[in-house]
Amino acid sequence: MAVTRTARRTAPGTAHTTAPVPGPTGHPLLGSALDLRRDPLATFVRAQREHGDVVRLTAGPPGLRAVMYCVFSPEGAQQVLATQAAGFRKDNVFYEEIRQTGGNGLLTSQDDVYLRQRRLIQPLFTKKRVDGYAATITDEAEATAERWRNRPDVDVVREMDRLAMRTVSRVLFGADVEAAVDVIHANFPVISAYISGRAYSPLRLPRTWPTPSNRRAETATRAVYEVCDRIIAARRSNGNGTADGAAGTDLLSLLSQAQNDEDGSLDATELRDQVLVFLLAGHETTATSLAFALHLLARHPEARARAREEVDALPPGEPCTAATMDRLPYLTQVLKETMRLYPAAPLMGRRAVTETEIDGHVIPAGADVLVSPWVTHRHPAHWDTPDRFDPDRFTPDQETARHRYAWLPFGGGPRACIGRHFSMLESVLALAVLLREYDIEAPDKDIPVTAAVTLQAVGEARVGLRARRH
Repeated sequence: MAVTRTARRTAPGTAHTTAPVPGPTGHPLLGSALDLRRDPLATFVRAQREHGDVVRLTAGPPGLRAVMYCVFSPEGAQQVLATQAAGFRKDNVFYEEIRQTGGNGLLTSQDDVYLRQRRLIQPLFTKKRVDGYAATITDEAEATAERWRNRPDVDVVREMDRLAMRTVSRVLFGADVEAAVDVIHANFPVISAYISGRAYSPLRLPRTWPTPSNRRAETATRAVYEVCDRIIAARRSNGNGTADGAAGTDLLSLLSQAQNDEDGSLDATELRDQVLVFLLAGHETTATSLAFALHLLARHPEARARAREEVDALPPGEPCTAATMDRLPYLTQVLKETMRLYPAAPLMGRRAVTETEIDGHVIPAGADVLVSPWVTHRHPAHWDTPDRFDPDRFTPDQETARHRYAWLPFGGGPRACIGRHFSMLESVLALAVLLREYDIEAPDKDIPVTAAVTLQAVGEARVGLRARRH
């Protein structure tokens, strides 16, 4: 996660009985910059193993040196995200880069703006409302299964990105999906790479300079803005119905209609900001979970057989609905274990408002603070053999016995992901459809990953396919 270049120090003369925050010495000039550039996730894991649950990392040369305070324990994560959430704001460079590109939607907004947006949008994400999207999810998963006919293998990274993008676009835009999905799918990778590249760079040139990177990002952003603005304008001109004037039940129509006496409604710019956030957060995160779930099942025959047996027990010919998820407890455990090993948001950044004590260490006011689900999900005090794939970690008894914040792929506290149920529903139903149609196999090897805006596979993750007979 990107950090700012300075942090205010504790006032002179302030006495504390807490221990200094430990951390690696790193390179004499660059600190941990080279390690973070080569493999940031492994660097954070190593920091926890060698220095504990609160670690101070420095990166960059003098004058451009970044300092971050990493919080790795479930108790510390709960403090930052929940019990003292008001003391840790989304004021760091990473979120500012998202704001400048994707607007000030739910992911990045704060204070009264965030509360207003949340009040307007929360009713659209009730379980009952989200369950109504099950048919769309199933349709897109079945279309994917059909596209795989007669193919010996597929790259599940690419395929699940396409599936998740089409699904969230249909949920957002309804009948207008074809006007948007190709433009969004072509340009979002450019936008995502631009945001993460600037957020991690110690030197960020002004966006107005005509550099190749700035020009590519501007072109991509403008293309996505234009297609969203065009659909929004058509919706509003038709009384917030669909393009042909019919009453709309897709998310954009519902967002357009959202209002209350206290908060009013969302204007066109606010609508676009929310749409961009849902496209970014709602497709990349789910695509990551689906791709790695398929790859892990393909590598583990016993888990695959148990999941397939559960899917085969569903009534033949009956379409998957929201109620189907309740009949797939083991497949849900597979997904949760996948999200433990491969959390789509491996790093979560905040900035401390005031000096705060966490796990016996003082975090200074103004400091950049990093919570890492990637590390917390591998914490040896909370997970036995943490690198092993074991869906039985998520039986009801195991979940009840574990610290609430030992597993936090959706964050936590007042800013927990609003789309959690949608992501779980989409992932479980899509996996059920694909496992019903295909047996899958893959080499027993890990897929390299890196941290960008979300967790990203480095290269392909190919899975062999064998069509199943029904």
